[in-house]
Amino acid sequence: MTLKLCGFALSNYYNKVKFQLLEKGVAFEEELVWTGNTHPKLIDRSPMGKVPFLETPHGCISESMACAEYIEQQYPAHPLLPSDPFAAAKVRELIVYLELHIELVVRELYGQAFFGGQASDSTKERVRKQLVKNIAAFSKLAKFSPFVAGDSFTLADCAAAFHLPIAVSACKLVLEEDLFADVPVKAYTQQWKDNPHMQQIQADRKANGEQMAALRAAKP
Repeated sequence: MTLKLCGFALSNYYNKVKFQLLEKGVAFEEELVWTGNTHPKLIDRSPMGKVPFLETPHGCISESMACAEYIEQQYPAHPLLPSDPFAAAKVRELIVYLELHIELVVRELYGQAFFGGQASDSTKERVRKQLVKNIAAFSKLAKFSPFVAGDSFTLADCAAAFHLPIAVSACKLVLEEDLFADVPVKAYTQQWKDNPHMQQIQADRKANGEQMAALRAAKP
């Protein structure tokens, strides 16, 4: 059975796992699965109804970090986690900071930034206050030399390459401020522009965005 990545290409977490698979050269298929009740077998395979999830020869795995860890262990060629336990822990630490302390916080702005919603003033102020603290903490750990964990491409880059640009955009659009001004996000992001795997992911993301917009427009 070929490994199958299930979800949709607008998801940062889907693209995080997809980037990992492409960079490691792991053969896989993709299955478009929306969240909510639009896919009859979603809950059977991802009990929280979240994407991405993996279909493997051994069964399904949900949660992007669990998927990433499985891929690293099952397909050890071209490792994206250091062999040194401390260095590997520092990569995992960065991912937690990116996903729990930055992406999860700024996600409260996505509705207004990208989907026509409106965040309350209290939400904006709370998010801003928390992000200022969390970005400062993340900056103490991130290396950007040139990769987020140092001189080697790791799983932390699979997360940072997608979470950071969108977090910056959301802050600018909703808070009208670049809270990441002291973080070299622009220079960091630029290094991926000629990466064929990133180009593929971004093209798929754009196409999926158009597909989602069409579905929204078709709803009564």
